[in-house]
Amino acid sequence: MFNPYPLFIGIRYAGARRRSQLVSFISLVSMMGMALGVALLILVLSVMNGFDREMRNKILGLVPHINITSYQVQDTSVEQQASWKQIENKIMHHPQVQAVAPFVQLNAMLLRGTNVEGVLIYGINPEREKSVSILADYVDNTALDNLQDSTERLSPGILLGAALAKRVGVSVGDTVSVMVPQETDSGRLNPSFVQLTVADIFTTGTELDQSVALISLHRAISLIPPQQRQQGLRVTVTDTFEAPRIAWELSQNIPYGFTTRDWTRTHGNLYSAIQLSKQLVGLMLVTIIAVAAFNVVSALIMIVTDKRGEIAILRTAGASPSGVMAVFMVQGTLIALIGTGIGCILGVLLAISITEIVAALQTLLGVQFLNSDVYPIDYLPSDLRIQDVIAVSATAFVMSVLATVYPAWRASRVQPADALRYE
Repeated sequence: MFNPYPLFIGIRYAGARRRSQLVSFISLVSMMGMALGVALLILVLSVMNGFDREMRNKILGLVPHINITSYQVQDTSVEQQASWKQIENKIMHHPQVQAVAPFVQLNAMLLRGTNVEGVLIYGINPEREKSVSILADYVDNTALDNLQDSTERLSPGILLGAALAKRVGVSVGDTVSVMVPQETDSGRLNPSFVQLTVADIFTTGTELDQSVALISLHRAISLIPPQQRQQGLRVTVTDTFEAPRIAWELSQNIPYGFTTRDWTRTHGNLYSAIQLSKQLVGLMLVTIIAVAAFNVVSALIMIVTDKRGEIAILRTAGASPSGVMAVFMVQGTLIALIGTGIGCILGVLLAISITEIVAALQTLLGVQFLNSDVYPIDYLPSDLRIQDVIAVSATAFVMSVLATVYPAWRASRVQPADALRYE
């Protein structure tokens, strides 16, 4: 039959004033340490989840899932164009390929007055680019449509990343000179220059803002000889993490002389680093929670010492050793429950608002904590997941309850005669 006295006495002890201020202080520290550990773990996991989400949705939405390029000498002949068309048709027959778009990649220099910046220029078909990336989410539709390929009139527009445009010192509507190095048959460099108008400036908040410019596909083709440019196809697949397998399957169906490269070879290290950091930081903070949980041991041992007289009275009144043990386990469990609950609430509130808090601090201090030329994004993302909150709270609570077993057992071993001898 259930006897409620351990529950009632344990709750009363948890809220009672201690004879020793040190015991009360250590109990409070144990509770706050547990709360802080839980809150920090929830917050850090949410931030890591945020980086993971931004990597999936933003960075992998802007960079190609798969690139198909030729390592043979390029030409603009009808045969070569037909070859690309055949490859595109073969690619589109794969059930997991979502869209395909052509591109031309070349290295160039942007010049504006005394400002000179290296840039990676992508020549794109704006209409088809919308199907393989989320670029349209960051660029004005009119500006993007102005890059539309035309055999009669090539658009003089160029789209620049925000950080790149700032370094060059241009804004929308300004003219910028583009210098493209060309190698002559004799091996000498003979750069070509072209004046382009900044049609729009895009801000993705990623590293792409630092070094990427976009122009018309036909414009890019006209800027450099075929043998000096990289031409290919961008492929978007339905499942991003199946890209390596799909790339291998595509490589088996395209002619010799073409190569496939998936995003794990260009940005895979970044994604792996995010996952590894999440695991290592999570392990470190779990250790902090473990330390906080075992602080409960110290607190309960001192409480047992503080309550030796009361324990003796309980034993004299007929309380069993298991009943005394249950009293202190209830007390320790209550400390763990309060600490975990406070930490859970604090962690959720911080995870929800951390992006705005960091942005406000950056504005207030005039400091950019995250810069896209160093980090993959220039803000601190957060993605709170209920399963993380449950897992962290449950782990902290269970560890704390287990930590109460030893001091509660010590309390049950107190002999009434020994405890009352010096009272």
